[in-house]
Amino acid sequence: MHFNQQTAIAFLGMGLMGSRMASRLLHAGFSVAVWNRTESACVPLIEQGATALQLENLAHYPIIFTCLSDDAAVAAVFTQIEPYLVKDQIIVDFSSLSVQQTLDLSQLAQQQHVHWIDSPVSGGTLGAENGTLVIFAGGDAQLIQDLSIFYDVLAQRVTRMGDNGTGQATKICNQLIVAANSTLIAEAVALAAHAGVDTQLLAPALAGGFADSKPFQILAPRMATQVFEPVQWKVKTLSKDLNNAVILAESFALDIPVAKHALSQLQDHQTEGYADADLATFIQHVERHT
Repeated sequence: MHFNQQTAIAFLGMGLMGSRMASRLLHAGFSVAVWNRTESACVPLIEQGATALQLENLAHYPIIFTCLSDDAAVAAVFTQIEPYLVKDQIIVDFSSLSVQQTLDLSQLAQQQHVHWIDSPVSGGTLGAENGTLVIFAGGDAQLIQDLSIFYDVLAQRVTRMGDNGTGQATKICNQLIVAANSTLIAEAVALAAHAGVDTQLLAPALAGGFADSKPFQILAPRMATQVFEPVQWKVKTLSKDLNNAVILAESFALDIPVAKHALSQLQDHQTEGYADADLATFIQHVERHT
């Protein structure tokens, strides 16, 4: 399929990531119509030049981007839009979902002769703002190639991982590492503080070494200074993703004990009132339970 800057885009989901991705597409000159279950979230994008999407007009948009919070949200929104879908539309789902939910939704889309590309992203809000996300795509290889005009605005790299579901499986593996690592980063910062280390020096000191990573460079300074705004990663989001990893592993009878322990810790932190807080607040969980 051939797409250009005049191709109309419907973008559903104006959360932390979706709003930033939609903004980049607008600033790159694309025509974007935005929709969110809470309409007020669309206002900043409309002020940037987006139009307000009416779901009953969805047939006018050959490309539908979705970036929603979890399995339930994507399933609910798909139910809303299903009556308005038309043949040969493409749904590109940037959400992070379970593999099974993605397979189920892609099959429902195929029944409508609609193409589904699971396209979860990694790189956080900064990556979304700067267009430096990495994307793991699952679905038709030619379609993924044809979508590069949009992907190039959003990401530094797109890798087709295989058929539908493999993009989400890859994201789940990515999040397993990020989420479990975040709990270790908090423990390291807390241990350093108890040992008399100036924890604000940890990130620059370890930069480039074997312990370094993007999550470390983002989380360690925030944990050291106890500055948790603006929110970059929500605790509940990483908890959800890690739970998807545990569920996927269980479906293959694969034991992943480190991930299970990290999940238990994140869930405890979430239930203590930090569900919508930044992931860096996990340092407070470590400190509370010492």
